[in-house]
Parts: sequence; C-alpha cells; structure tokens
Amino acid sequence: MKVVFVRRVLVLMLLTGLMAQSAASQIIDSTAKVPRAPLVIGAYAQGSIIMAHTYAIKHLVASHPTGFEINIQRQTTGADPWHEWYKYPKVGLALTYYDFHNPILGYVFAASPYISKTFSRGPKHDFSFRLGAGLAYLTNPYNQETNHKNTIASSALNATLQMRFEYDYALTPHLGLLAGIGLNHYSNGATTKPNFGVNLPSLVLGLNYHEQRPAPTYHNPAPLPDDIGRTFFNVSTSLGFKQRTEGDKQKYLVNSVTLAVGRRMNRKSNLLLGVEGFNDRSLKATLEDTTRAGGKQPDVKKAGVFVGHELLFGRLAFDSHLGFYVYAPYKSSTAYYERLGLKYHFTNLLFGAIDLKIHRGAADVIEFKVGAKL
Repeated sequence: MKVVFVRRVLVLMLLTGLMAQSAASQIIDSTAKVPRAPLVIGAYAQGSIIMAHTYAIKHLVASHPTGFEINIQRQTTGADPWHEWYKYPKVGLALTYYDFHNPILGYVFAASPYISKTFSRGPKHDFSFRLGAGLAYLTNPYNQETNHKNTIASSALNATLQMRFEYDYALTPHLGLLAGIGLNHYSNGATTKPNFGVNLPSLVLGLNYHEQRPAPTYHNPAPLPDDIGRTFFNVSTSLGFKQRTEGDKQKYLVNSVTLAVGRRMNRKSNLLLGVEGFNDRSLKATLEDTTRAGGKQPDVKKAGVFVGHELLFGRLAFDSHLGFYVYAPYKSSTAYYERLGLKYHFTNLLFGAIDLKIHRGAADVIEFKVGAKL
C-alpha cells in the first residue's frame, strides 16, 4: 500500500472533530454577528476503474465499479478563527455505495467525514479540493476457504480515503451542477492480511442543493494565539495490533513511548523533534519461528529519532513525522519510518491521537495514542 494512498486513515478523527467543533462554535458565538452556517446537500454518481498498483491484485482489475454518494455539508462562516485562516472551508459527511461488478469483491458501504478547501469561489462557481476519511464495510472480504482470490482486504471493516477536485456551477440560485475527479481508497492498514487495498480513480457527476449561495462570512477579530513562538514538551504512549501473515491469525501487540519537544511557529503550524521506543511482539514471534532451538536471538525492541510537523485546526491537528531508527538490532524493516496521524486536544494538557506508522510506503501498524502537552 503506497504512502500516497494511506493518508486515508486517520483523517477520520480530525474531520469528525472538525464538524463537532464547527457546530459548537456556531452555538457559542450565536450572540455575536456570526451568520448561521448554511447547508449544502449533494447527490452524485461515480464511475471508476480499479488501479493495478501491485501484481497481487491484477486478476481483479477487469471490472469497472460504479457508485452513488449522498452528502451533507456546512459552509464555515467565521465562528472560529481558523475558519478565516483557511479561507472558510466546508465540512461535511458523505455516505457512499459502490458495486464492484465482480462477485469476488462484492459491494462497499462507506461513511466519510471530510473537509473541502476552496481555491476559487464566486457568485456562480466554486472550485475546491476535498479530503475525507472514514469507515467502510466490504461485503466479500478474503476468506481462505471460500474467497481466497480477494487479496485487497481480509476484513469486512476497513478504512476509506476520498480525495477529490470538485467544480460546482450554479444552475439556479439554489441548484448547482457538480463535476469532479478523484480517488477512493479502501484498506484495513495491515491490521489483518492480506491487505493490498484497492484504489478507485473516479469521475463524479451530480447535483448540489445550496441553502444559501453565496454563503455569508464573518471577519473574526480574534487576536493571534498567545503561544506562538513558545516551546512545549509532549509525552505519550501508544498501542496497536497487527497480524504477521494470513496463516497466523493471532493479533500481536505493538506499543511505543514518545518524548518530543515542539515549538508553535505560526497560526497553523507546530514543529517537533523527538525520541521514541518501540516494542513489536510480532517480530518476536517471527524470530521464534526462524531461529534454531537454543540459538541467540537479537533484541526486537527499537529506538528512533524523528522530526515532525503539525497542521493546526484549533484543538485538532494533522501530524506528519519522518523518523530514523538509531537502535534496531533486528533488521526487520527499512532504517527509516514515516507517520501520518490526527491529534485532538481534549484539554490544554491531555490529547489523543490515531497514527499510521509506515515503512517505505507500506502500512506497518495503526497506533492509538494518549499523551500530555507540558
């Protein structure tokens, strides 16, 4: 699974939080001059092909999946300062159905919160980029006895990513014609195997109903965050589970501890530098299978250093890390790793995160993290 496609995960926590945060902001600021966030309701048809991104799924690319989507979204209007910082994006929820037209693959039902960033907006048009992630249910997952040809996903429950360029043109004051081109991706992040995932480049055509167009906006005169230029410390721990092979059904615990120092650079960004330790118990099981009885086994624990960036949306952040192992006696992977994730600050002290750890574009484990900002 290539890194360009695995960002899908984890945006789920960010986008769900974005919608809740936006809705809460509208209530909190209702006594000010903040206009109510108008609704946009859409219904779209989708036509796709299956991308043969690896040889292991080439036998599945003959069909042309088709789908249908309904969604509801709100145009942010300025209730929170970050609305204006990001030029008033839209946040929404999409419900998608796909028919693979292949009995091996079956059907997909997905729910995806998303955010849509506008590049160009006028009285009669809106050109934007949409990024969403959520959960998908695949009706025909891999089964060693009954469906061994489905190598894209071995579990019914999967993560999904949507990336899409959209152009909405006003046919009437309330009705818009939408055309788009994008990508839908489904996989389980290597929680179970096989997990090659499926990538569906898609053409989209549909209609939007706009409650109010153009949407009103409010200039939020909030001062700059007072922690710009300040240094902080993060301490956190995580756990996740992974499967070694299709033949080994056991889920092995993977956990880590992280210490990082960070600095808020501006309204939108934090920079981080950290150290961390990992304990992947699936590596121990692999060693026990491959080492001769009585033979000495290397330590499977690893330690790394990383640099990172956090893109901030109020209490929410999209984080990306690049790390290098400085202690790894058992050479089970590349010398470097990447991490993509989402963090939410429940308080000024406590945060939670969902991260995807990656080795050279392939998912290693999904990490569920809790920590404190000091």
